Amino acid sequence: MPFAMPVPQDNVPTVGYPVLAAEAAGARGFVPRGWTLESAVTGDLDGDGRPDLAFVLHMTDPANVRKNDDGLCGDTLDTNPRILGVALARPEGGYRLVVQNHDLVPRRDNACAEDWFDGETGGGIAIARGNVVVTLGRFMSAGGWGMGRTVFTLRWREGALRLIGFDARNTQRNSGETSSLSVNYLTRKVRIAHGRIDSDAETVRWTRLPGTTLPAIDAIGNGLDYDPAGLAGKL
Repeated sequence: MPFAMPVPQDNVPTVGYPVLAAEAAGARGFVPRGWTLESAVTGDLDGDGRPDLAFVLHMTDPANVRKNDDGLCGDTLDTNPRILGVALARPEGGYRLVVQNHDLVPRRDNACAEDWFDGETGGGIAIARGNVVVTLGRFMSAGGWGMGRTVFTLRWREGALRLIGFDARNTQRNSGETSSLSVNYLTRKVRIAHGRIDSDAETVRWTRLPGTTLPAIDAIGNGLDYDPAGLAGKL
């Protein structure tokens, strides 16, 4: 039972991404013209005792709000992209930008797919235990029965924000079947489980992820397409 992903449409315009400021006094100092600060969280990411910053920007260009051709699930589709940024606190005050990524949180490309970052299934960004946690919700109001969440846990290590945990859970609303995948990149352990929403019982299988590296955020690409070792596609 593979995870259900939204089918893209053809009306997503090309955009140019700005280069964010290298330093700023706070989150709003990293926001370029034509963008808005959608979310910002603080916490110590590099172990120096100072609160660092993770934030998400959302473009506000009306040209990226496109007409929904078939009219299903609304008349328009907001395809404006997002940028995920991470800035480390400087000893003298303010922040220096160390991450600017516009792939992990993908653009909306289907009007029937809930906004995976700002929807009812609970997408968003947080800092927990010194890690950046990015959650993408998945829900189709039409065109698919699957719903769930995909969670990326990233840690600042060796000069990059690196993936240390990947968790995805899917529920088929028509059948009640559930499946989940949890990958610990530090131990390489993988937990795969299947069950049903009307039972606490699960069938669990453990395996190991090949390789030894911790992927940097820019190697992940589109967060909804990410599939470590093809394991999600085999569920």
